[in-house]
Amino acid sequence: MFGIEQEYTLMQRDVNWPLGWPVGGYPGPQGPYYCAVGSDKSFGRDISDAHYKACLYAGIEISGTNGEVMPGSGSTRLDPALVLMQEITYGLQDTFSRESRSKLVSCSPLTGDWNGAGCHTNYSTLSMREDGGFDVIKKAILNLSLRHDLHIAAYGEGNERRLTGLHETASISDFSWGVANRGCSIRVGRETEAKGKGICDRRPASNMDPYTVTALLAETTILWEPTLEAEALAAKKLALKV
Repeated sequence: MFGIEQEYTLMQRDVNWPLGWPVGGYPGPQGPYYCAVGSDKSFGRDISDAHYKACLYAGIEISGTNGEVMPGSGSTRLDPALVLMQEITYGLQDTFSRESRSKLVSCSPLTGDWNGAGCHTNYSTLSMREDGGFDVIKKAILNLSLRHDLHIAAYGEGNERRLTGLHETASISDFSWGVANRGCSIRVGRETEAKGKGICDRRPASNMDPYTVTALLAETTILWEPTLEAEALAAKKLALKV
């Protein structure tokens, strides 16, 4: 089962600058914009609402939307991902193209102290959701650590500008995992740890191919098996008992 969170950044069409930002200038620091309300904090809410309503009308079950950390950016969630995110992204682009004031861009259009846009991919198998599932989750994390470079290569163009180890991301060079940790490669939810029964891969960029990412996650965690030596070394490095 997959639940995908598609983040995006809205840009003013004529000046190639984020929606809601003063042209050539900057808004206040990040912090008050995440899940915000009000015309001085939430930019493009009408576009986001038009998009989710169009999705619901088309039979696509959007499970939520919100403004993101960087002003002018947002997120749309599809859970479960019965229809993958290329259709959602196309719908976003179509909605924005009808708005003369905005267009859609991907990943990290700005440098500086601003969050990029990702496509967090929540994932679980039946065995992860059953009793004893946390052991299966730990084995999946171990496998993912051993194929980190392969996954990164498939997780979106320009992702190195986003996965810096700052702004709620892990470094693109290092694999990490943690419970309720937004700054790691793979996050395990607090409730998942408590109940022992999914994981969230925070590495994919907003311009990732969902078919590639979901197929690779399934291949690495279900079909692929490391050598016993590699598994033992990775388990020690990650402090995982499997």
